[in-house]
Amino acid sequence: MAYRAEYIWIDGTEPTAKLRSKTKILKDGASLPIWGFDGSSTNQATGDKSDCVLRPVWSCPDPIRGGDDVLVMCEVLLVDLTPHPTNTRAKAQAMAEKYADQEPWFGLEQEYTFYKNGRPYGFPESGFPAPQGGYYCGVGADEIFGRDVVEAHTDACIDAGIEISGTNAEVMIGQWEYQIGPLGTLEVADQLWVSRWLLYRIAEEFDVMATLDAKPVKGDWNGAGCHTNFSTKAMREDGGWDSIIAGCEALGKVTAKHIAGYGHDIESRLTGAHETQRHDQFSYGVSDRGASIRIPWQCEIDKKGYLEDRRPNANCDPYVVCGLMVETICGALA
Repeated sequence: MAYRAEYIWIDGTEPTAKLRSKTKILKDGASLPIWGFDGSSTNQATGDKSDCVLRPVWSCPDPIRGGDDVLVMCEVLLVDLTPHPTNTRAKAQAMAEKYADQEPWFGLEQEYTFYKNGRPYGFPESGFPAPQGGYYCGVGADEIFGRDVVEAHTDACIDAGIEISGTNAEVMIGQWEYQIGPLGTLEVADQLWVSRWLLYRIAEEFDVMATLDAKPVKGDWNGAGCHTNFSTKAMREDGGWDSIIAGCEALGKVTAKHIAGYGHDIESRLTGAHETQRHDQFSYGVSDRGASIRIPWQCEIDKKGYLEDRRPNANCDPYVVCGLMVETICGALA
């Protein structure tokens, strides 16, 4: 007997990388080998030196094909088996290993928008739907579009063993969110990438497109983010409040560096409106969804917990975001 392994990787498309995948047929019991692909077709190599290497880093059951088939998240290497320039996981791994003693945890809130027939799902053929407000966590065919896709995606993540922890309809019509975590630095990023692949793949079955565009509709409509919840062991323990504040202060000292790594077109989304702080300003506060960093109210009561960086875009690379947060916050707390 044989089984199928769907090798998934991140390409070199700019300004926002895309997911690619292909299927390898393996004999029953065979381990997952390194593999290769044509980097000249993925913006990762030239035609005269086109070979790139795929190294498996995380795998899970394939909830679409079933049986013994698996999904395989891979990192991209050069032929000398060193990290490819587009391999953002390598730096995140270095940060995770350097600050492993602080036990950083992440919870990622992935927002996305469904499109159908060239417009956000639920938008009329001409003009606009009713203003946003009633769509958030809404119910009813006049407010909710794409729930069947969401339920199928959620089932798939659960069946795959991905640590999905919730879903909800978002503020703009046709916009949704799911959460992954809490998990460690590499684990949460690996699983978010695979969950994105599952979202795109399942949406195919419904003839719907899912996009991570940071500002899918200009004007008085919410953008789409990937709010990043973060804590260290010190933050989670009794008396962790001081570490939470120290983490916020550390983030405020490197605003431009983080904004540069938080996803394409971030200026269109972080305008100071629609539950955001401006991209060129920094603030933090308890329960403040207009701040760069929100501290949940219960953390102030308990004097321990976590912080939420509300700035990363929906189209961010979680390896980059998580690596930056570990580098900045854990570096400050070391």
